[in-house]
Amino acid sequence: MAVSNDRFAARRNIVQIFKLKRTLKSGIKSLLAHRLRSMLTTLGIVFGVCSVIAMLAIGEGASREAQQAIAKLGSTNLIIETVEPPQEQTDSSKSGSAVVSYGLTYTDAESIRNTIPDILVVVPIRQIDHEARYFNRKVPVKIIGTVPWYTEIAPLDMIRGRFLTSIDLSQQQTICIIDSEVAEDLFMFEDPLGKDITIQGGSYKVTGVAAPTSKTDEQGISSGATTRSSFGRGIVGNIYVPLTTAKKRFPEFSGSYSAGSRNMAKVELQKITIKVSSTAQVLPVRDVVGTLLERLHNGKKDYRIVVPLELLREAARTRRIFSIVLGSIAAISLLVGGIGIMNIMLATVSERTREIGIRRALGARKRDIVIQFLSETLLLTLTGGLLGIVLGSVIPFLVERFSRMPTVITGSSLLLSFGISAAVGIVFGLYPACRAANMDPIESLRHE
Repeated sequence: MAVSNDRFAARRNIVQIFKLKRTLKSGIKSLLAHRLRSMLTTLGIVFGVCSVIAMLAIGEGASREAQQAIAKLGSTNLIIETVEPPQEQTDSSKSGSAVVSYGLTYTDAESIRNTIPDILVVVPIRQIDHEARYFNRKVPVKIIGTVPWYTEIAPLDMIRGRFLTSIDLSQQQTICIIDSEVAEDLFMFEDPLGKDITIQGGSYKVTGVAAPTSKTDEQGISSGATTRSSFGRGIVGNIYVPLTTAKKRFPEFSGSYSAGSRNMAKVELQKITIKVSSTAQVLPVRDVVGTLLERLHNGKKDYRIVVPLELLREAARTRRIFSIVLGSIAAISLLVGGIGIMNIMLATVSERTREIGIRRALGARKRDIVIQFLSETLLLTLTGGLLGIVLGSVIPFLVERFSRMPTVITGSSLLLSFGISAAVGIVFGLYPACRAANMDPIESLRHE
């Protein structure tokens, strides 16, 4: 008895497979009978799926680039930057000449290092835009006066030579480390190691060549604009010198003319970067540092504290919102494509009314009619989905190649797009299929 039941079940499965195969062949034959109409119908799904993949890839690429740039600042770092205080907080006098002192100081760095126990590293940084010369070649650069442990808060890949040492710092050595972009512009095909370059009349021996860093690494927060020097050209790259050398050789005063008077500003440090042992200590240390600096600066708002950890979290939230917005816009294209498919299938049902009546008269059940029309709709949408995936994968590649904008195609976006195309076929094909199945067989046979 059990053997006969198994045979019956196997025979039934074979029949079901045969019926499904016959239904698919019938659907393909019906679609091929109207090739142009079928092709135009699938275009809505093709462009909808394509736009979903392309938009999500572009959004993901832009988001990852921003997050990687912020991550380079260090999730356990705090960056304190000098900012110009509000006019009412400056110490300017009412005379024609004024000297305004603001921003971070060497005392701030020492106080932070000696006062707060949870801090691992404190790196004071001076930044000066200037021009570097080698014989008759010159380029605008950013001079970064810093300390040997700078690489602990901003990993720097040394291509050749060495970075700063404690001896360089203590003896105020006139040496420098240049990045590869500066080396390429200044030295062309020469070996830069051991050569002397001139900056503001002083000579500096090149002891190392480092990999270039992004503008985010240099500025703390990327503004999206190209950094400009006072010489009118874009900054080519960085040159690193000992902080003590920068303090001795580059003045802390800068001047400007306004309304016939000369205004002088004194800024000791442009940045202080702090590293703590874990991300859990970042926010508590930020609060302590803020309180300490507020006391040291007597409430003057001439600094700001940047927390890369918070920027990363904000970037992640922005990424989610961006993906939802782009996905919603692309979903509208799929919705329009689905409506077009429903419209065409309703027209197909009207054209094939007599065929439906004949099939019902020969014993076809309502379920068979539903499956027949639903399979045709799914064939249209799934074919459009596959073509959309191919086209949607090519567009991000072209965008990245010609616009240099990073794009990232994720497996989830491909699965999501294909799943949506299948769902569109089921949702928008169900009503025409049910309408065909519910037709009266006798009235269908009378249809001309």
